[in-house]
Amino acid sequence: MYSTPLSLTTDTHFELPSFLHEAGVENPWSHANLGGRDIHSFLNAPVFDASGNLWLVDTPFGRIFRVTPTGEWDLITKYDGWPSGLKFHADGRLFIADQRHGILQFDVSLRKLSPVVTHYVGQRFLGVSDLVFATNGDLLFSDAGQSGLQAADGALYRLKANGELQKLVGGIPGPTGVALSVNEETVLIGVAGDNAIWRAPLVEGGASRVGRAIQLSGGFGAMAGPGGIATDSDDNVFVAHNGMGCVWMFDKRGEPKYRVDSSRGDWISGLTLDPSDPRTILITEAQTGVLLEASLPMY
Repeated sequence: MYSTPLSLTTDTHFELPSFLHEAGVENPWSHANLGGRDIHSFLNAPVFDASGNLWLVDTPFGRIFRVTPTGEWDLITKYDGWPSGLKFHADGRLFIADQRHGILQFDVSLRKLSPVVTHYVGQRFLGVSDLVFATNGDLLFSDAGQSGLQAADGALYRLKANGELQKLVGGIPGPTGVALSVNEETVLIGVAGDNAIWRAPLVEGGASRVGRAIQLSGGFGAMAGPGGIATDSDDNVFVAHNGMGCVWMFDKRGEPKYRVDSSRGDWISGLTLDPSDPRTILITEAQTGVLLEASLPMY
C-alpha cells in the first residue's frame, strides 16, 4: 500500500541507575498489566522542562524522575499512585495522568502534589493514561483502565480552562497517548485495543466524525499497541509502538516515512521530541529501563 519506510536504529541515551531499581518488590500494577512479572521499573511519558531537563515516570512504583542533560537522575517524588502521563502547564506546574487518582498537579518548587480532577458525573475514572494541553489552556486526557475490545468503555475528556469537564469521545477500546494537530482542530488518540491511531475533529461542544487515521499491526501481550504519541510542526505523527519495539513516523497524510527500531527491548512506552532539535526523538524503553535516542535525517 505504501513505500517501505526508512529504517533507523536507536542509541542508548541514558539508563536508570541500578541503585534506583525496585526489583523484588510485590507490585499490584504488574499483576494487573504484566501477569505479575518481576520488574524493577516501567519508565514512560518523557517530557522536557524549560531548562532542558527530561522528566519521566515509573508507573508501577509511583515515581517521577528528572534527568539532567548530563545524565544525572533525581528522584523528585514517590507516592501511592500509578503515574502514566506528564505535561507541563505554561505556568510551570507539572500535570500528571495517574491511573489510580485521575489528573494531578505537582508544584515543582514546593514538590507538592494535589488533585485536579478525579471524577466525571460522580464516578471515578477508569484509569487515566495520557494528557495534552491546548494553547488556550484546555487539557485533553485519555481514560483507559482495563478497557479493550472485550469492554470498549474508555474515553477522551477535555477539562476546559474555565473548569468545565467534557466527555468528548466514549466507547474507546484502550485509549493511550493523545496529541493535537498543529491547528488544534483535531486530537489524535492512540487506541491500544484497536492497534490504531484515531482522529477526533474538535467542534463546538465536543468532537465529531471520529475515525481511524492510522492502522497498525503486530505486537503481542497485554500492553501491546500504540503508547505515547506526538506531533511536530509539520503535523507528522510519531507513535511509540509497544510490543513491536519501534517508533513510527507518519507524515500528515498518514503515510509511514520512518521506522525507528529499539536497540534494547520491545516495550516502547513513550516518546518526546527534543524542543531544541525537533528531529531528535527521546524514547522510553520500559523493559530495560532506558532512554533511547534517534535523530531523523533531514528531508
